[in-house]
Amino acid sequence: MTDSSDIKEVEATFAVSKEELSILRAELACEFPDDYTTLSDDYILSVASKPYSKDPTVRRPIEYSGTKLKDLLQWRSTNAIPLQEIIELAKGTESDPKAVEQPDKYTKAKALATCLNYGSMYWHGIDKMGRPILWIRTNRMPWFPDVEAQVSALTLLADAGIKAMPEGITDFVVLSDSNSPPPPNPQFLINLLSALVKGYPDRLNLLVSCPVGTIIQTVMNLLMPYMPSRLSSKLILIGQNDAEEKVGKILLNGIDDIPTFLGGSCEHDKIFPTGGSFPDKVLKFDYDGMIERLNDDIKKFQSKE
Repeated sequence: MTDSSDIKEVEATFAVSKEELSILRAELACEFPDDYTTLSDDYILSVASKPYSKDPTVRRPIEYSGTKLKDLLQWRSTNAIPLQEIIELAKGTESDPKAVEQPDKYTKAKALATCLNYGSMYWHGIDKMGRPILWIRTNRMPWFPDVEAQVSALTLLADAGIKAMPEGITDFVVLSDSNSPPPPNPQFLINLLSALVKGYPDRLNLLVSCPVGTIIQTVMNLLMPYMPSRLSSKLILIGQNDAEEKVGKILLNGIDDIPTFLGGSCEHDKIFPTGGSFPDKVLKFDYDGMIERLNDDIKKFQSKE
């Protein structure tokens, strides 16, 4: 029997000892000395504590968890590291010295800003456990998106939400208004699945799509066979009649937090207006304001615990 003082219980099926955490930390530090500190102990423990996909009655082997975390850092080395620097470029103008000195990076910054400016993806509020909520509004998305920029925008947002998480929270919730056209771009969905599996394993607590129409049902039926069972089990499709009750059970303040575009009274459009908050800038979307509001919500939640 293992001494309970050597184990840290996390929100998962199994426990992980301090020694096992140290082993994982050491392996990550050896192969990724510059990046391993971006992963918190809570997150490493969360990944290591999950049931093993080949036998859910036992915990993932430490070697398996180590590989998963190394794959994550490898994915980030090519997909996520420069994004915060790039978005800072988008806050300026084309004549800014940094933009002039880095034309290729500034081109990427403009594409990333264009994607954020649609206001189709943003953090707003938390659930009853203190998890950040990422809202996705398909009716604000373009019919023919820049898929690479769209995935980069989602990666940037995911990193921002993770950074804001309170201690002990390692995952987030996605709420999607998916019944309005245009339908999700197939290539975007494929790239999104790849990002969730490789770059953000065990970060998604729940993805709720509502109100569900035939288009979303068809798309999800096509994608489900390609998802890991652990990921597919977190996707929930809700019909119009059940939306208020079921979404209200997720949101911190219940039905008071349901937005107007889902039939509630909470006004998102004043905070995230169509066309953005800064029409004269390249980055019209209020990225900094979004982060500030999310941090405030989390601080208020922690103060009440």
